[in-house]
Amino acid sequence: MTDTSTLAPPPTEQSFFQKLGLDTRLLGMVAAFVLLCIGFNLITEGRFLTPRNIFNLTVQTVSVAIMACGMVFVIVNRHIDLSVGALLATCSAIMAMMQTQILPDVIGLGLNHPATWIITIIVGLLAGAIIGGFQGWLIGYLAIPAFIVTLGGFLVWRNVAWFLTNGATIGPLDGTFLVFGGTNGTLGPALSWAVGAVLAAAAVWALWAGRRAKVKHGFDVKPIWAETTLSLLAAGAILGVFAILISYQIPTRRWERMFVARGEVMPEGFTQAYGLPISVFILIAVAILMTVIAKRTRLGRYIFATGGNPDAAELSGINTRMLTVKIFAIMGVLCALSAVVASARLANHTNDIGTLDELRVIAAAVIGGTALAGGAGTIYGAILGALIMQSLQSGMAMVGMPTPYQNIVVGVVLVLAVLLDTIYRKRLGSR
Repeated sequence: MTDTSTLAPPPTEQSFFQKLGLDTRLLGMVAAFVLLCIGFNLITEGRFLTPRNIFNLTVQTVSVAIMACGMVFVIVNRHIDLSVGALLATCSAIMAMMQTQILPDVIGLGLNHPATWIITIIVGLLAGAIIGGFQGWLIGYLAIPAFIVTLGGFLVWRNVAWFLTNGATIGPLDGTFLVFGGTNGTLGPALSWAVGAVLAAAAVWALWAGRRAKVKHGFDVKPIWAETTLSLLAAGAILGVFAILISYQIPTRRWERMFVARGEVMPEGFTQAYGLPISVFILIAVAILMTVIAKRTRLGRYIFATGGNPDAAELSGINTRMLTVKIFAIMGVLCALSAVVASARLANHTNDIGTLDELRVIAAAVIGGTALAGGAGTIYGAILGALIMQSLQSGMAMVGMPTPYQNIVVGVVLVLAVLLDTIYRKRLGSR
C-alpha cells in the first residue's frame, strides 16, 4: 500500500504580512504612496510633508475622493461614467443660483439666512439624484451603452451649467455654505481629537467583531498577536493622521484680521489649530456609509454579484435594470455633494469647476484597485487612489513642473496602474 502522506505538499512558510492577512496590493499602494511623499519631500527640501501642505492636500483630495467612492460601484457593475465633472458643474451652478437669485427673489431668503444653505444643498442633491438616475434609466432600460450616455452627458451638463449662469462666476455664496469647503470650516482641535478617538475605537471594534463572527461560523482566524498588531496599526494610523492635521496652526495674520473684524485686540502669543476640516469629515462619513452599503446590504451584494456575472445575477432574480438606475442615482448624489465641497472651497461657482474631474475620478478608482472588468473594488482603495493622484499633482506643482507635463505623468501613471492591476489579477487567477 502506498503511503499517501508522502504525496502531500509540504506546508509553505507564511511571511509576516501573510500572517497578518493584509492585502498585498493594498500594501503595494501604501508603499508607493509613502515613497512618493518621501521623494517629493526630499526634492522640495522638506516642504511637502509639512502640516500645512498635508492639510491642504487632504482638502484638495475630498471632492475627487467623494466621487471616486461612487465610481467604484459604477465600474464594479461593468459601466463607466464620463459625465461626473460636468454633472458636478451643473449641480454647482444650480446651488449657486439658488443662493444668489432664486431664494432671495422668489422666497425672500437672502444670503446667510439660517435656511438658505439647507434648502440649497437639498435642491442640489435632488438635482444630482434625478440627473444620475435618468442616465441610469437610459443605460438600464433602453440598453444604451454607458460610455455613450455619459459621454453625451459630459457635453450636455457642462453646457447646461454654462447656460444657467451665462458663463459668469457666481458669488459670494452663503457664509454657512462655505464651511463645507475646508479652511473656512473646521472642527477645532478638541472636537477633532474626539472624532479621531471614536474612529480609532471603531476600527479596532470592527476588526475584533469580524474575528468573533468568523469564529462563530467556523472560519479560520488570524492569531491573537496578528489581530492585536492590526488593531494597533489601524488605531495608530488614524490618530497619527489626525495629529498631523491638528498640528497645523491658523496663521497669525488671519487671527489678527478676525480680531479686528470683531473690534477686539488679539492677545499676545495667541495661537490655535484648525483641526479636522469639515469637508474631510464629510468624506469620512461617505466612505463609512459606502463601505457599509458594499459589505452589509442587499444592494451592495447585488452590485458585486451583477458585476461578477451579469447573466447569472439576472437569472437569480436581481432586477439589473433598476440596479443600474440606483447606481447612477448614487453617483449623481455624490457628484452634487462634491459640488458643495468644491464650490465652497472656491467660495463661488466658476464656469470651469470640475474640469477634467472625470479622468481624475476614474483614475482614482482604477489606481485604487477597482477592476475595469467589473466585480471587484473597494471604497478605501478608491480614496487612497485619489490621495495618490492629488499628491502626485501637488508635488509636481511644488517643484515647478508645467501643467502639460503634469498631465502626461498622470496619463502614464494611469496606464501603468491598469497594467499592474492586470498582471496582479492574472497571477491571482493562476494560483
